[in-house]
Amino acid sequence: MTSGAGSGNLLVLKEGALFVCSRRDGDIRAGSRSGEGLYSSDTRFLSELCLTIGGRSPVLLSSSAACIYEVVLDLANTAFERDGGPPIPPMALAISRTRLVDDRLYERVVIQNRSGTRVSTEMEIKLEADFADMFEVRGAYERICRGPTLASNSNPNEISFCYLGKDEVRRETIVRVAPPGRAEKDSAGGARLKWTLELEPLQSFEAEFTVEPSLDGARSQRRSFRRAQQVVASKSREWLDSCTRMDCGSAGLQRILDTGINDLRALMTPSEDGEMIVAGIPWYVASFGRDALLTSLEMLVLTPEPARRSLVHLARLQAEVDDPYRDAEPGKILHELRQGELARSGSIPHSPYYGTVDATPLFLMLASAYWRWTADLDTMKHLYPALDAALQWIDILGDRDGDGFVEYLSRSPSGLHNHGWKDSQHSIMHADGSPAEGPIALVEVQGYVYMAKRGMADLYRELGHSERAASLEAEAAELMEAFNEVFWMPEENTFALALDGSKRQVRSVTSNPGHCLYSGIVDADKAQIMARRLMTADMFSGWGVRTLSSRSPAYDPTSYHNGSIWPHDNAIIGAGLKRYGLTQETQTVATALFDAAFESPDSRLPELFCGFDREEGRSYVPYPVACSPQAWAAAAPFMLMQALLGISAEGPAELLTVHEPALPDSTNHLRLNDMRVGDSRVSLDFTRAGLGIACTLLERPDHIRVSIK
Repeated sequence: MTSGAGSGNLLVLKEGALFVCSRRDGDIRAGSRSGEGLYSSDTRFLSELCLTIGGRSPVLLSSSAACIYEVVLDLANTAFERDGGPPIPPMALAISRTRLVDDRLYERVVIQNRSGTRVSTEMEIKLEADFADMFEVRGAYERICRGPTLASNSNPNEISFCYLGKDEVRRETIVRVAPPGRAEKDSAGGARLKWTLELEPLQSFEAEFTVEPSLDGARSQRRSFRRAQQVVASKSREWLDSCTRMDCGSAGLQRILDTGINDLRALMTPSEDGEMIVAGIPWYVASFGRDALLTSLEMLVLTPEPARRSLVHLARLQAEVDDPYRDAEPGKILHELRQGELARSGSIPHSPYYGTVDATPLFLMLASAYWRWTADLDTMKHLYPALDAALQWIDILGDRDGDGFVEYLSRSPSGLHNHGWKDSQHSIMHADGSPAEGPIALVEVQGYVYMAKRGMADLYRELGHSERAASLEAEAAELMEAFNEVFWMPEENTFALALDGSKRQVRSVTSNPGHCLYSGIVDADKAQIMARRLMTADMFSGWGVRTLSSRSPAYDPTSYHNGSIWPHDNAIIGAGLKRYGLTQETQTVATALFDAAFESPDSRLPELFCGFDREEGRSYVPYPVACSPQAWAAAAPFMLMQALLGISAEGPAELLTVHEPALPDSTNHLRLNDMRVGDSRVSLDFTRAGLGIACTLLERPDHIRVSIK
């Protein structure tokens, strides 16, 4: 499956802990900074994989990928010389590469002679493994020296590369081939496999090889290409069966939803706590607190199970000690956990790293939302110590100066400067473009804290802690009052981006306050005013709400956070607009994002795209190194669908509510089958009827009530 314009238009395949990023023709070129390679555990186990026929690279004709774990590439030869005869013309040889990812990389190469005459030539596969840590591949870390990579050929069917890291972990890349090729080492530390081909007209040659990453000698059980296909297909079916089935009357919208569901499954990665959602390919195939929490929140209408696993996983890794190097404080939820050599050896603080101010309130928000959808009180009881520790961090260590707002200040010399979702170096700036000095109290974080305390109040009351519940409700009300007074900018009709260390408003006009609509902290009389501000031309490009107003001196539509458009940001804003009854504005945001997905390769929303104005007949401008697929972008359509349909669940009360439903402009019909509420399933049908939407209850258990308003 191609990744689109993001990540250099790479071909991306992933399954479990393994993923591969290659060029469109299947080759991986050594030395590329685009992210090409075969990866596992934050390590590039293969940095080159190049196929040549007659000494030349084949040309790609077409590719077919119905899923993100397998692709078929059709290629043909370019013209090449041969000894003692006329040149071989182009297109004489039909070449097929079938690639599959499971516990290892599987590849089958089939070459057929279609020239009408006998062809003698050579096929070569060039291999190299640099075992670079992902931080090195990204260019975020440069080490002065590293140990050597050793290549060996233990038998005719196998080549291995070996590397002993600074963390004392032995990493190996094991390549097995059939039939055996002639193996040669090259001076650069790589190896070459060569086969002599003697093909009569219409005769074919077939070779298969696998590439297996290994840590400290661990090997997985070998299976055939066919068996690996069956295993992965079975896991894919299990995932689809666990999700709400969304069937709509628009082929384009259906592709967007199907792509999102499949991408979310692909981003599930094994951990000690079951499969976890990782953030995105290629750079962020790792546990990220904020990403896992927001993605799980976005996709509750699809399935609540990833939310449960995320909560359990992050609770287990919740900080227990104060550690400035890792920006850790007791009660904090992690930002990022890496498994590579640099993290394991302590060269970077990501073991895990806790430099995030919003993951902790988001942890509480998701716990509350998960409980409302599922009524899973047993999980909440298990999580109770972590929930309580998170609340204590918010009230004590998170509120650094005791003013009632949660702030951040980076303490790690190797960590991030900014700790919100806009965590790039220059993303938090005053209206004149000057950087804001910390401690920083971000606008959306106050909304998250408000929503967290409101949700925890209901949960704590259910757990029998009525006094604590009342206290949390009072704290939330006090925060709401102070927030609307201190953060509001009447001249701009929106809230400030943040308060700086001197408690001055950071008066940049940004998308961040839109998250406060979702959390419900915004006073009702300000919501419609702010909604209009978000929809003005300097903020809304036609493809979505920009991260920063185009009137700002810091605006750059090609930047990461200062003028770009992020699908998850817009999905949260859209859901927030619907919360305040602004259905038309929600529809505007949803239409823009769905239109962007229609324009994207594979109907996929990338991590972000550039913030240029929408022009008739032109697609959006891609952000060159965006992750794609990326988790919270893949889940964004489902949050928007839930918002438009007006769906909310109260699992403990065995109640599902549909409030003022709307449909995306691109369809007149949508059916939700087997949507989970509590421990039951509900099916609904939505059909456009005149100027309204008719909602029909198709199926529900007797004990579940459905309220359609």
